[in-house]
Amino acid sequence: MTFIPQDVINQVLERSDIVEVVSSYIPLKNAGRNFKAPCPFHHEKTPSFVVSPDKQIYHCFGCDAGGNVISFVMQQEHMEFPEAVRMLAQKVSVTIPEQNVQGKPRAQARQGLCHVNDLAVKYFHRNLLSDKSAEAKAARDYLKGRGITLDVVEKFHVGFALEKWDGLIEFLRTQGVSLRLMEKAGLIISKTKGDGFYDRFRNRIIFPIFNIKKQCVAFGARTMEKDNPAKYLNSPETEVYVKGQHLYGMNWAKEAIGRQDSVIVVEGYVDFMTPFQAGVENIVASSGTALTVEQIRLIRRYTHNVVMLFDADQAGEKAMIRSLDLLVGEGMHVRVAALAAGEDPDSFVRRYGIEKFKARVTQARSLFDFKLTFLKNKYDAKSVEGRAEISAEMLATISRFPNAIIRSEYIKKLAQALFVSQEALLVELKKISGKHLTPSQAGRKTGSEQAATTQKIRPVERNVLRLMLEEESFIPLTKAEVLLADFRNEHVRNIVEKIYEFCEQGNSVSIPALMSCFDDQKISQVISSLMTSENALVGDKKKIHQDCVNRLLQERMKSKRQEILHQMEAAKSSGDQKRLEELALEFNQLLKRE
Repeated sequence: MTFIPQDVINQVLERSDIVEVVSSYIPLKNAGRNFKAPCPFHHEKTPSFVVSPDKQIYHCFGCDAGGNVISFVMQQEHMEFPEAVRMLAQKVSVTIPEQNVQGKPRAQARQGLCHVNDLAVKYFHRNLLSDKSAEAKAARDYLKGRGITLDVVEKFHVGFALEKWDGLIEFLRTQGVSLRLMEKAGLIISKTKGDGFYDRFRNRIIFPIFNIKKQCVAFGARTMEKDNPAKYLNSPETEVYVKGQHLYGMNWAKEAIGRQDSVIVVEGYVDFMTPFQAGVENIVASSGTALTVEQIRLIRRYTHNVVMLFDADQAGEKAMIRSLDLLVGEGMHVRVAALAAGEDPDSFVRRYGIEKFKARVTQARSLFDFKLTFLKNKYDAKSVEGRAEISAEMLATISRFPNAIIRSEYIKKLAQALFVSQEALLVELKKISGKHLTPSQAGRKTGSEQAATTQKIRPVERNVLRLMLEEESFIPLTKAEVLLADFRNEHVRNIVEKIYEFCEQGNSVSIPALMSCFDDQKISQVISSLMTSENALVGDKKKIHQDCVNRLLQERMKSKRQEILHQMEAAKSSGDQKRLEELALEFNQLLKRE
């Protein structure tokens, strides 16, 4: 991960004007000291999105989105944190220092591999367009027969690897590329006896694979030989390419996916191209495999709504089933579209047209209905054993839904479909709950639980935090008397701890800089909600602060007394008279302090 020093991030925040940045995306209207607009992150008629030029933050009181200028760019541009910082840094003329000595060679190596791949793209593309060999002509005829136009070939940089053992090697050598670098890029293979190399791809149509930055990282290659069992051959994993982290076409589709808030996932390269050239641009391909967690998280940067459309064959269904549970576990909303047996998206669009393709996508079934139908075809639903097998696999999916209401409704639906009791299903669900969660999911609260955590901030904690953020003079006063443990809300406690750290380091507390210290968006939302609230603290702020501190101290003493009483009960039950007397003395001393 790219490291950017905190002082550089602070410079970017200080020089960036959030009003200027936000208004470059959406029109803002003056509302007193702040600005308002309809929220860009959810649909609404009444503007509830507030931008504060004084605090350099934003908050939506409709969907609870909130943060600083960096988090706004991250959400708006679907960027990771370092990318957003670099984009803003360029605008405000802040120089991002080079990576440390250890990181620089790796970055240079990655850049070198992408450069070699780019040269290979041009070589393969030129072969397809202009080579006079019979093999190249057959490749052009094949693509033409599949309905792939010249415009599409040029847009997606489709190419052809000649029927030569060293065609690419010879070309790359003229460009000054070493054999070692070609091998590291996965473009050539060492001969068995180690006395030379040969091209990895020969007599194959080439589909370059780009990352979301539009850099070529790998290649997929389709054979032109009818008797070749290896229909598709892909690049090996390299420094710039890990297969499970990329989706074919994402670099071209990401804007349409974000705009339509939905993505269609198909299997193959041509399955992606044919609908895309016909106008369905919110589409990507998994390159013939089940989705991985990394691919799902890449999709999630642009949308949470997924329509799976794999080939209508056994392999396609199995790959889709493997993907579904992962999609649910990552919080995606999933539907499954179906085609006729033997059809794939490419052949379907060419046979029936794009409008019928869109209709199939619109008619996509819920994940629950698709998987249940699949399992009923796989097992005998009339037998006790078959129903048990179906239940086990369905419950594995249901257990991944974070929302208890959704789980309850699916349990009810499954019980009705299989003619079994809800009670029995709940018993089985309890057995498997948690088994299928990844470590990150297991340690992560659900969306509803996170919202509840935010909403359960008590007024006394909210007021103390707000006073510390509004006036730094309240920070040492709070720190002198209030412990972190006195704050019951986890988010507030984390914020206060970071504020204390700022002060210990002799730094003033900048709200945008404070927000940039947290990966958890919910924490930023707590801060933005507090600092953009129109409900001002009325009265003497010093008195309000002291009253709140006294309240927290009283609660601490009450909690301590209750803890001692529980310990006294335990000592009494065990007959430990000495321990009972010690606790009684401690309890009386606490009472005298009040």
